[in-house]
Amino acid sequence: MSERASTPRRGRLVRSAAACVVLLGLAGYLLVRHDPGGSGPASCTVTADGSGDPYVIEPQQAANAATIEAVASARGLPERAVTIALATAMQESALRNIDYGDRDSVGLFQQRPSQGWGTPEQIMDPVYAAGKFYEHLVEIPGYSRLPLTVAAQRVQRSGFPDAYAKHESRAAMLTAALTGRRAAALNCVPANGTAAGDPVRVREKLIREFGEDVLPDPAEVGGSGGGGRSAPGPVVSVPVHTPARGTGADADRRGWEVAHWAVAHSSELGIERVSYGKRVWEAGRAKEGWRTTEGAFRPEVVIVTAK
Repeated sequence: MSERASTPRRGRLVRSAAACVVLLGLAGYLLVRHDPGGSGPASCTVTADGSGDPYVIEPQQAANAATIEAVASARGLPERAVTIALATAMQESALRNIDYGDRDSVGLFQQRPSQGWGTPEQIMDPVYAAGKFYEHLVEIPGYSRLPLTVAAQRVQRSGFPDAYAKHESRAAMLTAALTGRRAAALNCVPANGTAAGDPVRVREKLIREFGEDVLPDPAEVGGSGGGGRSAPGPVVSVPVHTPARGTGADADRRGWEVAHWAVAHSSELGIERVSYGKRVWEAGRAKEGWRTTEGAFRPEVVIVTAK
């Protein structure tokens, strides 16, 4: 065989081998990226109702989604408002609080300072951004009865108005979990243990997102026990014996709303353990999800930060 004939053949073999390596690498990446129970990066999973596939997202996405829901809860808005907001943020930013976008767009909803949404610093605050979205949404007559794409477009004025529709089913799944309608439906698995947390920061974030009445006055718990804003210790107890003001949800639903919020923010806030009723989530055993515990039903969400 001549050198001229063998050289092209060797070239084809090298190219084929290189292509196989790339495909194997890509397959390995996808396996790790989408395996929340494996040894890959941190992830959060929303379980579907029935036989549907679970929805897997990153902890930062889950935390942003939980904030969007909490802001709606504080305003007494219905589930439909949350679903519209989540689908919008999924399309605009993939639920990531990004500091770039088309022209001067930034944040979860890609709101534009030049269009009167606020300063870039304000828009980069998820609580502010979600609040501004809801302010515009509730001004739309009958928004809860409109198709999601129509309601979202009337707020956003997007160049791609039909793009929101593809996110509706997953937004509804996430809404069912974050509003507490589906119990034990959100689980987050940290990457490598739990960083130290600060219970004061947990209390402050709860109050800022859910409103002042999410926690009792320190005097109501005797100044200790973790319930009040100035109470010492790593424990934050959130009573749920009464419905959230204006939501119409029952106490059990409120409990799961707060419990899922805590798990969604666990990586950010250094939360080690969350319990409600007879179920418990622990960062160190997160791959097991929500576990059933012995003992009486506890009508409060107990959030324990890591030391």
